[in-house]
Amino acid sequence: MSLPTPGFRVMLTMHIKPGMGADFEHTWQEVSAAVSGHPANLGHWLLRSSTDDDLYYVCSDWVDEPRFREFEGSPTHVEHRQKLHPYRSSGTMATMRVVGHVPGRAVGIR
Repeated sequence: MSLPTPGFRVMLTMHIKPGMGADFEHTWQEVSAAVSGHPANLGHWLLRSSTDDDLYYVCSDWVDEPRFREFEGSPTHVEHRQKLHPYRSSGTMATMRVVGHVPGRAVGIR
């Protein structure tokens, strides 16, 4: 499945407190519907660094920036964020506009 172009991507980088990774992952799974259930959300991923077990990335794709910003300011998002915050020692957010997408050969193969 390819992303519609243009789109809007949000990438969070989060350092999780040592020893709390499994609990963080579990909680993320429990509250992820708060993001993926929004009508403008195209997908939501949790990724862990291959070299640092306490470093995570959360990536979400959105139809456009205004709809993401609507979600970002919503009570639903605030509640979601509050449940994940106790696990974090630090974090950053980067936002970007998707300007192109070329599906790889292996799309649909797994």
